[in-house]
Amino acid sequence: MQETRKTPCYAVIFTSTQTDTQQGYTEMAARMQELAQQQPGFIRMESVRSPEGKGITISYWQDLPSIRGWKENPEHQEAQRLGKQKWYRDFTIEIAKIESVSHFPQD
Repeated sequence: MQETRKTPCYAVIFTSTQTDTQQGYTEMAARMQELAQQQPGFIRMESVRSPEGKGITISYWQDLPSIRGWKENPEHQEAQRLGKQKWYRDFTIEIAKIESVSHFPQD
């Protein structure tokens, strides 16, 4: 195993359950991914969603001020408002500090 990313860094872990109302969600999610990539301190983002609507998105950031900047982005705030209003039954946001990273590529 080897160190593959600069540490420490931070992960924002967003877990959610969708509602049945998803009009506009796919477009907004794509826009948020595009916008996040333009933010200072952004490292990368990964998302998965089950057929039942349970999802996990993890975004990685260089530092806490970068996360704060993303949270305060006006377009992101609008997406948050719409998410609370119609797209999510529930969600949780956790922020974790990553002290080390190991990766094992099986060749």
